[in-house]
Amino acid sequence: MKQIRTQDAVGTVLCHDITQIIPGKVKDAVFRKGHIVTEEDIPVLLSVGKEHLYVWEAREGLLHENDAAEILRQVCQGAHLSPSEAREGKIELTAGMDGLLKTDREKLNRVNALGEIVIASRHGDFPVKKGDKVAGMRVVPLVIEEEKMEQVRELCGEEAVFSILPFRQIKVGIVTTGSEVYHGRIRDQFTPVVEAKLREWDAQILGNILCSDDVSMEQDAIGKWIREGADMVVCTGGMSVDPDDRTPLAIRSCADEVITYGAPVLPGAMFMLAYRRRPGGGPDIPVLGLPGCVMYAGRTIFDLVLPRLVAGERLSREDFTGMGEGGLCLNCPVCTFPNCGFGK
Repeated sequence: MKQIRTQDAVGTVLCHDITQIIPGKVKDAVFRKGHIVTEEDIPVLLSVGKEHLYVWEAREGLLHENDAAEILRQVCQGAHLSPSEAREGKIELTAGMDGLLKTDREKLNRVNALGEIVIASRHGDFPVKKGDKVAGMRVVPLVIEEEKMEQVRELCGEEAVFSILPFRQIKVGIVTTGSEVYHGRIRDQFTPVVEAKLREWDAQILGNILCSDDVSMEQDAIGKWIREGADMVVCTGGMSVDPDDRTPLAIRSCADEVITYGAPVLPGAMFMLAYRRRPGGGPDIPVLGLPGCVMYAGRTIFDLVLPRLVAGERLSREDFTGMGEGGLCLNCPVCTFPNCGFGK
């Protein structure tokens, strides 16, 4: 930083805010730290009493905050994200389309741990809409060591910290189990709830097959939807550990891989996810077993998992074991999901 005459400051970068005070009208920064002084700025600066300015003194090995922010943008901006212009050393990313925000948490934490660098974002694995602000980044000082920014590049490598997975339009078959429903002793109240959830994500519902608690009947229903081209099969009912709850057995017998039966999420502990190979090749087909809480609770594990499956993610066991922290829904009188702590 050095002091120079205001008249000689054209092309230099301010190291401090310049405040303009007009009694009863305005008290605000007329120029911000990091502003590059132009010829037109000189009369304004003189009018606010600035005969001299403190400006950035370029030195080898140091980067201006805007140049450093550009490096952060390069390592952060992935698919379907749009950047703002750098302003006062800050750049923001917005979603270019509806989709699922994906965040490389390990990279994010490692970069923030370097010090003097700030990257803040929405929580990953949640839906965003086109135009939503999803992340902001900046360096704290006006200038930062070029070596530190090279560390950022090395830490992040070729894959961006943030990206958007677009939602797909999927075809879903529903299997509703329970002898009481199958024989008409009670009305099926589960399927309408599932259909409403699926329509939130513009899914094409192929239909619903009612089954008793007979495992072979449930197996046949799951197989029918897979043969008819379903991208997902959702099974409801019979998901507890009672002896006559057979849906987990039916799902296991139809699956090529079981990811989980049980998850550290309340409501939703008895959730099941398995995958079946797609006939003729292509992405494996998720087969879900939904616990009874999905029928009566406002938000459950189904709301956490469904957007990720619609975006085409293949979930692993680790995706579920990490859900415990934030996996407790508080059943608030007024639900604000996803703008709450559930699933985060």
